[in-house]
Amino acid sequence: MAESAIELGESPVFPVDSPIPKPNSSGVPVQNLTPEELVAKAIAPVKKQFLRLPLTRTTQNDTVTAPDYNSSKPSSTLVKDKKSKRQLKRERRQEQKSAANLCPEIAKSGDVSSCPYKDKCRFSHDIEAFKAQKPADLEGECPFLSSEGPCPYGLACRFLGTHRDVVASDTSNKHRKSSEVNGLNKDVQKLLWKNKLKFPKADAKLKSLGLLVKSKVKMMKDKEEGDVVDSNNSHATEGNGCSKGVGGSLDESECSPSIPEENNVDKTCEELRPLKKAKCEIVENCCSGEVDNGATVLEEDSGKSCAETETEAKIDDIITETDKSLKVHPREKKLIDFRGKLYLAPLTTVGNLPYRRVCKVLGADVTCGEMAMCTNLLQGQASEWALLRRHSSEDLFGVQICGAYPDTLARTVELIDQQCTVDFIDINMGCPIDIVVNKGAGSSLLTKPMRMKSIIEATSGTVDKPITIKVRTGYFEGKNRVDSLIADVGSWGASAVTIHGRTRQQRYSKLADWDYIYQCAKKAPALQILGNGDIYSYLDWNKHQSECPELTSSMIARGALIKPWIFTEIKEQRHWDITSGERLNILKDFVHFGLEHWGSDKKGVETTRHFLLEWLSYTYRYIPVGLLDVIPQRLNWRPPAYFGRDDLETLMASDSAADWIRISEMLLGKVPEGFTFAPKHKSNAYDRAENG
Repeated sequence: MAESAIELGESPVFPVDSPIPKPNSSGVPVQNLTPEELVAKAIAPVKKQFLRLPLTRTTQNDTVTAPDYNSSKPSSTLVKDKKSKRQLKRERRQEQKSAANLCPEIAKSGDVSSCPYKDKCRFSHDIEAFKAQKPADLEGECPFLSSEGPCPYGLACRFLGTHRDVVASDTSNKHRKSSEVNGLNKDVQKLLWKNKLKFPKADAKLKSLGLLVKSKVKMMKDKEEGDVVDSNNSHATEGNGCSKGVGGSLDESECSPSIPEENNVDKTCEELRPLKKAKCEIVENCCSGEVDNGATVLEEDSGKSCAETETEAKIDDIITETDKSLKVHPREKKLIDFRGKLYLAPLTTVGNLPYRRVCKVLGADVTCGEMAMCTNLLQGQASEWALLRRHSSEDLFGVQICGAYPDTLARTVELIDQQCTVDFIDINMGCPIDIVVNKGAGSSLLTKPMRMKSIIEATSGTVDKPITIKVRTGYFEGKNRVDSLIADVGSWGASAVTIHGRTRQQRYSKLADWDYIYQCAKKAPALQILGNGDIYSYLDWNKHQSECPELTSSMIARGALIKPWIFTEIKEQRHWDITSGERLNILKDFVHFGLEHWGSDKKGVETTRHFLLEWLSYTYRYIPVGLLDVIPQRLNWRPPAYFGRDDLETLMASDSAADWIRISEMLLGKVPEGFTFAPKHKSNAYDRAENG
């Protein structure tokens, strides 16, 4: 990595253009308030010698005035112009053909003849043109030097100068062993694209619960084609909850219910909706003219290739062998004891694999992948399956999924159980994001307790892996309802429940209601209950564990985003007055893990930079222990503008995206020309009109 551009001196050097502190709501200068008054106003009590004076600073040539913090206009230099998906796709196609995008096979081997697609390849084959435009190598060593075999990015690696010479004969024999698992099998992915993968376990469980209903598309197709079953009604259509044929003579009471009762699930026939065919930009060179209508009916196409037939037969064999296995009783399932374990919450965008590796190094016991949408997983979307990746250092790992219907979730857990190595599967029933709630998933399920029951029963009965759920206290503010459900959740099949101490409507606007979490934990002594909300120091952790012995453990979310060393503080029972140099080393570890995960070529470097910047949009909120009059810092404290104990600490405290970019350049070199960045998350988290 590049050496720091800032000297880490002991005495702070305050730049002229440093930001001016934000005024508090009362209009009284922060310097004139006592620490107790500041805490009462939820303002961080920073020692006066480190505070910045709210004065206009002058220089010889210009005047720097206080910025307008009330202005809602975004900076034009930091916000990207929104483009349509079609325009972005066209730009990607044009970029692929440019000299900047060398064919991966040629980059890896250095031989132009190594590409199997030859002239039909979408990438450039001009090695000299690629070298001419390639930016200078970054400082530091290639992250793949310690692994077996050559760097997988070859000529495209931004650390090419550090590559060791590998004997040609060894290049083909040595394969780099990946420390990551949970990749989606290509054969299975193709079946998912065509909606032809079977889910026998999920369908059997749904049928036994009366939740397997026939899809509208299939019923219409059966009606049009006039399918007739033989007189003895020996065969049942795949996915139908009834073995009775169209022309059969059986009574309705003799077949499984095809429409569930209203008290079990919403009376809708959309439980088995035909999945949309996922758009795919892969295999364009090897497949041409192949069209699929995405229907849910399995048909034997006369023109099906031998390879595809063999693939489906292989998958069917695997499923058949699975069905022959002895069914495990729910009481015999492997349970996970969360008691006393430090649980890193699944965090959207920032909770990626490199970040989780950093937290593991700093003391986290349990990790969980980012929330993945079930519909996207069932469509075989590679970007969604990437959220399920697991590193070998994650010894206790789970994945979190989100969906609105029992059939979708049951099929997803069966697919994950077959394709991934996980210790537990968590179902998100508390996500407050509008796009999730509007589809009937996330915290919307808190208003549909019978659907919650159907989902938990269907998923826990489909796989032997422990099923856990994450909820909020309720949907509307002042109307908590989890306490009325918590006693039944265990009997439905859940192994553990995490309760975030806020309603969906509150988002993050108020402190978490831990008294209510304690109340829920006491109502279900046989169920593992984990609390979540506002844990930011080892004192918070100790308080919750001591005040409610029935509480199994606590999940740490935003506290780990702002200071991931909170796991070290809890295990060592101390406040860590971490230095700016130690914080920079943590960022260096993240960059190293990111290059290993996303790649050391141009695309991998910029992807690593993007997620580093997303993380820095949280870490700037941390105030060093040595700068506070009152410790520990609370999550709801608003930090005033202050100077750090050295220039790097001052830079890390900046809320400007331009300064976050400067930090990224210290680790990953200069940003590309025209680079912009705007954080993905939004701060406006409370809106009565929008959230009910």
